[in-house]
Amino acid sequence: MLTRRLSRPLAIGAAVVVIGGGAYGIVGATSSNGSAGAGTGQMANAGSTAKAGSNARSGPAAGGVVGTVSSVSTSSFTVSTSAGQKVIVKKTSSTTYRKRTRSTSASAITKGKLVLVLGTTNATTITATQVVVQPARGGSATFSPSKVIPFKRGAPTTSKQDGQIPTNYSEGSGTIVNGTTANKATKAALAAYPGGVVDRVVKLSNGEYEIHNIGVNWPHHIFVNKGFKVVGAN
Repeated sequence: MLTRRLSRPLAIGAAVVVIGGGAYGIVGATSSNGSAGAGTGQMANAGSTAKAGSNARSGPAAGGVVGTVSSVSTSSFTVSTSAGQKVIVKKTSSTTYRKRTRSTSASAITKGKLVLVLGTTNATTITATQVVVQPARGGSATFSPSKVIPFKRGAPTTSKQDGQIPTNYSEGSGTIVNGTTANKATKAALAAYPGGVVDRVVKLSNGEYEIHNIGVNWPHHIFVNKGFKVVGAN
């Protein structure tokens, strides 16, 4: 009788452990939109970065956007891209302004003007280092680029390729670059594929560059050679 009485609490305790473990597993499996899911994604990204031996997934970083000014305030303005993305551009005391090849001022940024913005990108906010009003177009690709495919919620990601992808390229490889080099690569990429937002520029092991493009269905990666000509996209 003593053995029988002791065995029941032990069995209940074991059941609690099993249920607790099961409940934990369910929470983990159904939290893809919460912090647990975000943590899993971060670990996956970190793992691929570590494997590549680079910092190519870090941010914020140098990037830019091309679009039409839709609103202007004292400290910022909003740009709408041809693919329907809205980007907030923050102005600072060190932001420079150009109209084609000559210097201008912040007063040149008015609603309806086409602008090229270069600066530090953080998602869809850019702290501008340089703004070019009515930028020159074309002449940046070694082939005829396809049209950018706008992002549409629920639509499957487009899988296609333009031009040539650098040999042995793997996503997440390379080293983030900034400054003049990043600006040249960003200009070339946006001239060929306007519509998205460049949030980083990565130098690959062969000396070419991968420009990471967000806010569109396609392309997500634009490749620029050492002479700052676009050679491919996917």
